Amino acid sequence: MKTNKPRKAHTTEFKQEAVQLAAKIGVAAAARDLGVYESQIYDWRNKLQQKKSSSQREADLAAEVAKLKRQLAEQAEDLAIFKKGGYLLREESKIKRFKFIQAHQGVFNISRMALVLRVSRSGFYHWLKFGRQPSQRALLQQQRDEQIQQIFADSKQRYGATRIQVEMKDNHQATCIKTISDSMRRQCLAAKAARKFKVTTDSNHQLPVAPNLLERDFTATAPNQKWVTDITYLWTSEGWIYLAVIIDLFSRAVIGWSMSPNMKADLVCDALKMAIFRRGRPKGVIVHSDRGSQYCSGDFRDLLKKYELQQSMSRKGNCWDNACAESFFHSLKVEAIHGEPIMDRKTMRQAVFEYIEVDYNKTRRHSANGYVSPEAFELKNIA
Repeated sequence: MKTNKPRKAHTTEFKQEAVQLAAKIGVAAAARDLGVYESQIYDWRNKLQQKKSSSQREADLAAEVAKLKRQLAEQAEDLAIFKKGGYLLREESKIKRFKFIQAHQGVFNISRMALVLRVSRSGFYHWLKFGRQPSQRALLQQQRDEQIQQIFADSKQRYGATRIQVEMKDNHQATCIKTISDSMRRQCLAAKAARKFKVTTDSNHQLPVAPNLLERDFTATAPNQKWVTDITYLWTSEGWIYLAVIIDLFSRAVIGWSMSPNMKADLVCDALKMAIFRRGRPKGVIVHSDRGSQYCSGDFRDLLKKYELQQSMSRKGNCWDNACAESFFHSLKVEAIHGEPIMDRKTMRQAVFEYIEVDYNKTRRHSANGYVSPEAFELKNIA
């Protein structure tokens, strides 16, 4: 007998960010990316809109109109390019397309012409410089460069040569690592670089601490055996915003998170509640953290006791005892924040939400999972 799949419980914070994502990419796309029903997003949006003032709605509408105007302008340019040069897509040779770009570079943007006519800018500039038909080898190299550039762009400039190689292999385009590295160097494609981490929690307190049950064993044979949690801070134009996460060591999936301008016990409690709801209230899970006052607080310990979870803590001042959480923050900051313009709190929240719920959990290839995403790893390894 077929039974309806129960809906997952979601926190208010999750609902707010989901509605923001839907406004950006559309309800259908957001529902698909987040694994929820479209009707849920519509319901959340309606309830949030009722709380907004009329002036806020007008401001949102004006921003949306401006966004749509920009999109319409880009689409109008694409259509104009296609009307003038679309017939060239039927040509086997790319030379005529290059000639069209050369003739119209004073009218249209070169990048958009290259996109519409399905050629690369590098190929156009090569033809412009040498003025001859590229060799077969050059054409193959150009095709490979375009594939690598596309994968790099799809990863939002986060993938290095190793992850690109795995992606190409999955697409039946096996290429050696040196060839990919050479192509990236030639195209000036560099994955976002790392920065140092700093300790954010305060362990100088007189609150009770828990024993280290994890003992740096970051392996798990099934979901909901071991969770790790930590806090980091993110700078915005309006001041700090703090992020707490819960990570399942089985797949490295972020199963709970919360953001707040204050680093109080509520921050870590809200993240833990999200993980508990999402995972169906499992019992006996080891929940490992550092000795920060938030994790030693009565509220957090009471929450663990209520849901029959085991508390574990790192040794004092030893960040390696919680290396997996530190590694996630490293990826977040390097791949989604560093190098971007300074954001306000609302924009930062949306960037973090998208990174966790759309990119990291669902699509980002994780080395600990054999270069598949946390979600794909769980689907593959759970019967």
